[in-house]
Amino acid sequence: MSRIQTSTIPEQTAVHLREGIASGRWLDEMPGRDHLAKELGVSPRSIQKALDILKREGLLVPQGQGRSNRIQASREGLEVKPMRVAVLLFKQMDRNDPIVIELRHQLNDAGHFTIFPNEGVQDLGMDVKRVERLVKKTKADVWVVPGGSRKILQWFVEQNIRAFALAGRRFNVQIAGTGPNKPPLYAEVTRKLIELGHKRIVMVCSRILRIPEPSMTARVFIDTMEAHGIRTGLYNLPEWEESEEGFHELLDSLFQTTPPTALILDEPFQFHAAYHYLSHHQLRVPEDVSMVCTDADLGFNWCRPSVAHFYWDYQPVVRRIMRWVNNVARGIDDQRKSFTKAEFIDGGTIGPAPD
Repeated sequence: MSRIQTSTIPEQTAVHLREGIASGRWLDEMPGRDHLAKELGVSPRSIQKALDILKREGLLVPQGQGRSNRIQASREGLEVKPMRVAVLLFKQMDRNDPIVIELRHQLNDAGHFTIFPNEGVQDLGMDVKRVERLVKKTKADVWVVPGGSRKILQWFVEQNIRAFALAGRRFNVQIAGTGPNKPPLYAEVTRKLIELGHKRIVMVCSRILRIPEPSMTARVFIDTMEAHGIRTGLYNLPEWEESEEGFHELLDSLFQTTPPTALILDEPFQFHAAYHYLSHHQLRVPEDVSMVCTDADLGFNWCRPSVAHFYWDYQPVVRRIMRWVNNVARGIDDQRKSFTKAEFIDGGTIGPAPD
């Protein structure tokens, strides 16, 4: 999904301070910047940035100029019991995604036990009944659900099962969640393509973004096109079977009839597969077809032309999930939803529409 980044010194220091608070090393109030800098052997500037991170997370509360920061955790109780955290992946290949790997490491380091069921939402056909059977046979205290449909997330709420939504159709569902703020980027890239003369723009995305009605991101894509006088329909947001065969059948169908001049693809592996398909059919990127991926991939750094894509840092997402798990472990009802920053990275896979 998003590319791996090396933690900065302030981020590493913030992790150390969190661990110190959790272990009871500091109670009620955090020592001052200069004291911590001397104690930890870190520059005052890095300490200040680390303290600012903890303030943004709500772990530290400022008490005024010249006064120490209050440790919010001490009011909540420092005892965090180990939790069995089940991660209901969308598809099994997501197990190797950087955000999933980092989440597993942080959960385990914090003393929690991570569970990955053998089937993902896609394997279960996004069927709520099958998800229900899987959940009931899995011994877990809480669930993290990446890319969940509205029906699946709503089921967790109705069953009073503690769950956290990572992206997916979490809006209008009373569930804690976070994810990158992508809707503005869909509008930005769609406008850019239209300005370059594209009208036959196709967005290839997961069923959960299309069914039962277009998601917020899909709706932004459609609304932006219609605002520019372009009529839309199933051609622009097509139905397809989410498999290797289904993906290539979709591409065959699109390019045999009314070939799109631009493709917006939901996943990096779809982007690579579509690029290979176009090359095999002697279609050039971007001369014949422009391409955009709505997630990042480490492999994009090696591509020429450079890949137009969306980028977001997964570290704030992992921190939010960890804070939710620890809040639940303390008995705190945490239902907060949040967005993380995302940006559109322009690239050489976008060009003017062909004549």
